[in-house]
Amino acid sequence: MLKEIAFTVNDKAVSLEVDVGESLLEVLRNRLGYTGAKKGCGVGECGACTVLIDGTPTDSCIYLAVWADGKRIVTIEGIAKDGELSKVQKAFVEEGAIQCGFCTPGFVLTTTAMIDSGKKYTREEIKSELAGHLCRCTGYQNIVKAVEKAVAE
Repeated sequence: MLKEIAFTVNDKAVSLEVDVGESLLEVLRNRLGYTGAKKGCGVGECGACTVLIDGTPTDSCIYLAVWADGKRIVTIEGIAKDGELSKVQKAFVEEGAIQCGFCTPGFVLTTTAMIDSGKKYTREEIKSELAGHLCRCTGYQNIVKAVEKAVAE
């Protein structure tokens, strides 16, 4: 069954017909070309598919596209402005928190939401916020340092 939906992605209005069983990840990647969100585990455990939905980090692989109707979606492609990296992206680069990069968009978007919340985070709270993200390349230390740096600014 198909349904017409409308939402914004990275401040651009989108209107399209989706299958009611189609995930937001499938729509973003396969139909709209936003490939920054990755298909990892497919069950909402690894965080590779994280996007911001109305400011909340969300696993797009288990979020149905029809639920996005009327929502504001931000993908990693919407974080840099006018070719300038966001402070979160800069912190990840400066702290060497990027290796293969597969998991990085999810970490960056979650960190962006943390900053947007206005809350101050302890190291333990940062680790807790990042618990839904898996990285196979790093030991997480540089990622935590990058998040600490970004949220402190």
